[in-house]
Amino acid sequence: MASDPQAHSQAHPLRLSVDIGGTFTDLVVEEGGLLRLFKAPTVPSDPVQGILDVIGVAAAAEGVGAGDFLARVASLAHATTRGLNAVLTGTAARTALLVTSGHPDVLLLREGGRRDPYDFTVPYPEPYVPRRLTLELPGRILSTGEELEPLDLAAVEAACDRLLELDVEAVAVCLLWATVNPAHELAVGEVLARRLGGIPFSLSHALNPSLREYRRASSTAIDASLKPLMSDYVAALTGRLREAGLAGRILMVTSMGGVVEVEDAAAAPIVTLNSGPSMAPVAGRAYAAADTGSDAVIIADAGGTTFDVTLVRRGEIPSTRTAWVGEEGTGHLTGLPSIDVKSAGAGGGSIAWVDSGGLLHVGPQSAGSQPGPACYGRGGTAATVTDAALVLGYLDAEHFSSGRMRLDVEAARRAIEHDVAVPLGLGLVEAASAVLDLTTEQMVHAIEEITLQQGIDPSAAVLVGGGGAAGLNAAAVAGRLGSPSLVMPAVGAALAAAGALMSDYTAVYSSTIPALTSAFDAERVNAGLAELLARGRAFAERMGGGAASIGLYAEARYPQQIWELEIPLRGERFAGADDVAGFVADFHDVHEEILGIRDDGSPVEVVSWGARVRVPLERAEGVLSARLESGTVATSRTAYVRGAGMVEVPVRPLSSLTPGLAERGPILIESPFTTIVVADASSVEIAPSGSLVITPAARTAGATPLPDLEESLR
Repeated sequence: MASDPQAHSQAHPLRLSVDIGGTFTDLVVEEGGLLRLFKAPTVPSDPVQGILDVIGVAAAAEGVGAGDFLARVASLAHATTRGLNAVLTGTAARTALLVTSGHPDVLLLREGGRRDPYDFTVPYPEPYVPRRLTLELPGRILSTGEELEPLDLAAVEAACDRLLELDVEAVAVCLLWATVNPAHELAVGEVLARRLGGIPFSLSHALNPSLREYRRASSTAIDASLKPLMSDYVAALTGRLREAGLAGRILMVTSMGGVVEVEDAAAAPIVTLNSGPSMAPVAGRAYAAADTGSDAVIIADAGGTTFDVTLVRRGEIPSTRTAWVGEEGTGHLTGLPSIDVKSAGAGGGSIAWVDSGGLLHVGPQSAGSQPGPACYGRGGTAATVTDAALVLGYLDAEHFSSGRMRLDVEAARRAIEHDVAVPLGLGLVEAASAVLDLTTEQMVHAIEEITLQQGIDPSAAVLVGGGGAAGLNAAAVAGRLGSPSLVMPAVGAALAAAGALMSDYTAVYSSTIPALTSAFDAERVNAGLAELLARGRAFAERMGGGAASIGLYAEARYPQQIWELEIPLRGERFAGADDVAGFVADFHDVHEEILGIRDDGSPVEVVSWGARVRVPLERAEGVLSARLESGTVATSRTAYVRGAGMVEVPVRPLSSLTPGLAERGPILIESPFTTIVVADASSVEIAPSGSLVITPAARTAGATPLPDLEESLR
């Protein structure tokens, strides 16, 4: 796994991936199929500076200037929470909403609203766009696409006058049945472009052609509100990177686990909302398949602020259209496809605190990167998970972050003593152990939420740990879940950033063409599918024309059902009755698999059709392996082992471990950016990719899952 840096000639172009986290900005550099990992503190006030800082760290490691380093870069992929944070904090642009006359409350009459609908003491959430910024336009399209009432263009002109008076910064347009006939929205867009002097706007039929009015309006409003901010951010990012010497492509990670050109992300910024968590599943799936052969995987990514969990079934990463910004039910629904990720406030910077009733909590508040955990020595005083790990001896104070940061052990002890030990009446080590134990339980709960609620036993799936903080708890979590094995990729400290280098250019297109299989209009449906294919092929050509994969699907249900299921199509068109019958049979099978029942005598209702496009990025063949440099110098140190207390525990640099080597815990395995804690008798092996494959102690002793549980993911 370790290799001589001089062994790689500069003939190989570099590919970079950057993930801006709440605490650290991660950079993964790919050169000839080998990955190198670098980190620098995130700069919340200037995220682009954090990117430039970590590029400077990588350049220094190469012994060259940043300009010479960037001159070799073919592409840079970037995941950001810029838009997400703006929505959460209410700092997005001042946005107006234009709607069909008589329907101004589409964002108020919403899905969700209160977690407990009968608790009237809880105020109802404010709509994303307030009523005072919502304007009505006369004109009406019917569900058939026919025009009942012409659009009043004079009213549109008057609305533009009012928008200028209101000093809005963005405009969202969501008219009834624009998904079936967008003529009115297109006409409004022409007037806005002519009258508003460059104020950005979003049209719902182009962004999210879905039937559910609230979801379509919500996604359009969010998208419009982010356009000024993301346009400025993309301009700053592009300008400063070009000025620093980058000539390669700049890509942005999307919520669907792919990448797009940075200009496309600025044009539809809502696609980047959940870009941060969407890439870890891509990398986790690849390493699980390479290291264990499993296609049943749980990916757990623990950073400085959050713990993100994703499930992989049969090698597929599930997506959802029910992605909320903020608290589920009371936040704002994006209404667009997104990788299905569950999050908990259990990262390395999560703050440990005791409430007035004497109950210990970890998170959801985080110390972030500024001031950070108490041990960072930047003015933070609150006890965090990282402070607890340092007190327990799991972190090396002298060589943290490859020796670039020295941790203050005494500050960590003071924080744990003051915030946890004294309030709970515990000793220092007991208190620190309690913080780690509670963090483990919160991680287990987050995993159970996404697995058991779907009828899946987590003991049937391989666990993949990623993120800089994952190593502190991952082995304990795997033991609690009864996982068959835990995979810790060598580049796991930046798993999300690595995922962007394993991803593809992606796009999703959809079209609302209602259809009932008992009265199927094949000509109309085939015309719609042909249009989707044409859009997909145009995207593939624009991205370089590689070996594109275009998967067609339908969102279908039994008549009168509320929700749809996604059904892959067998071909590109319906040639006759046999093709329709095959589609119906596929729907019955999927419905039975997911919901447990089928109705073979019922027709199937299709609500919309879609195309998912993937164009492979240029990359090395096979799974990417890591090239690590170790900052570890100790061979053992005093650390906490349950049942034994503070004892001498072996410490092994990850870079010194070779494929095929086997170890048994207790052991601490260190890389420059993470420490993997194996505090019991679990076995540890090194896979050819350089990943650690840990078998929990219970499995080592011979325990195995029930056969039918293994089948639940097959």
